[in-house]
Amino acid sequence: MTTPIPDFATCDLCDLHKNDSDGGFRVLPPVFRDFGARRKFAGPVSTVKCFEDNTLVKAALDMPGQGRVLVVDGGGSLRRALVGGNLGAAAARNGWAGVVVDGCVRDVAELAGCDTGIRALAAMPWPTEKRNQGQSEVAVQVQGVWVRPGDWLYADEDGIVVLPAAAGA
Repeated sequence: MTTPIPDFATCDLCDLHKNDSDGGFRVLPPVFRDFGARRKFAGPVSTVKCFEDNTLVKAALDMPGQGRVLVVDGGGSLRRALVGGNLGAAAARNGWAGVVVDGCVRDVAELAGCDTGIRALAAMPWPTEKRNQGQSEVAVQVQGVWVRPGDWLYADEDGIVVLPAAAGA
């Protein structure tokens, strides 16, 4: 299932919202690397909060994505990979627009072939432990920036921004 590539530029969104003072417009720090085949993606946010256990990430990506972006608060851990080639393929197959991981990924060559956006802090070959721990659809902090289920996330070559509603809505 292919998700259409939206027409936007994060720089234009930043220009449009540069004088906003209500905190609704947020920009994630420029620490994320690009791992998926799609450099540009956007959609409504679903969230998972987990630490070195990707049980809920797998459960989410195995469900129909319907053009959503999964934001994973992995606590910034650089010790375990929360998304690998199998989950990247599931995200693409199930119609997820993208996945943003505040943590690591693995199987980098496989992820590069997945027709979805995948951003993460780094690559780490070590897999997670399966402890069935974490939370889904809760407000999360990604590199100090709050992201909530239902927010809209826009990612392109210049960065990642988050809005409380779709741009232009």
